[in-house]
Amino acid sequence: MQVLALIGPTGTGKSYHAQFVAHAYQAEAIIDDGLLIYGNRIVAGTSAKRQATRVGAIRTALFHDALQAEPVRAKLADLQPQRVLVLATSAEMARQIAANLGLPAPEIVLRIEDVATPAAIARARRARRRFGHHVVPAPTVEVKPRFSGTIIAPIRAFLHRPKTNPDGRDHSLWVEQTIVRPTFTYLGRFYIANEALTAIAVHSVRPLGYRLEHVRIESEPEGVRIAADLEVPYGTVLPAAARQVQQQVCREVEYMTALNVLAVDLTVRGLSFNQGPPATTAPGDGHKSPPIA
Repeated sequence: MQVLALIGPTGTGKSYHAQFVAHAYQAEAIIDDGLLIYGNRIVAGTSAKRQATRVGAIRTALFHDALQAEPVRAKLADLQPQRVLVLATSAEMARQIAANLGLPAPEIVLRIEDVATPAAIARARRARRRFGHHVVPAPTVEVKPRFSGTIIAPIRAFLHRPKTNPDGRDHSLWVEQTIVRPTFTYLGRFYIANEALTAIAVHSVRPLGYRLEHVRIESEPEGVRIAADLEVPYGTVLPAAARQVQQQVCREVEYMTALNVLAVDLTVRGLSFNQGPPATTAPGDGHKSPPIA
């Protein structure tokens, strides 16, 4: 197994360029901030970006805790990638990460200046300073369950070939990645109260002619589960109405909070007789449809 390293100061765009470098050097796996990314999937690890403090983030990124490192070591042994790309702030940090994961020391060490232009590095620094943005080199569908409640935005970037590459071929490609805002940034921590989630859920279904009551929120590391009692107009087709409400609540809560909604469980407990039944056509494709309880 060959190990490569991409090094550079914090906030210079290493994660943004990681998929590109991995593609250019045919590295099947990436080690970045505590995560093992294989292809475009997060297959093991705990993200340093989810730690409450910078000290905790550094320890996680280094795989300092044996209990944290063991699942990643086991997954690497199972996958047996020929090449692994390690992201770090220095060559010494890359060697330490490799040692903690039982990997050989990096044979090739690239600097961010070898991969990105000065203008790209400057843009990355500005985004970090102004917005606290970090990039995870994986699609949003992979990142969202691990970053529930964190500001998340997908990005699709076209990356040009680096100044130096192993074979001189054009390795430019489109990559899908994700922007997150870690909890330890100088912008401060934030949380979303259950009362706010309840209000969003209740108001989201009013335009459809339905009413939610007794909303319960259960928070988990991967996201939230929402349970509620549903009141519908007399004559409503219940399965279609429940599905429509589920999709509406899921869509609005995720859009307004960036939380990952694991399920919307509904119990129909009331009928109203002061209005006609609303339309029960489910929203268009592309929205999550949690199971009806």
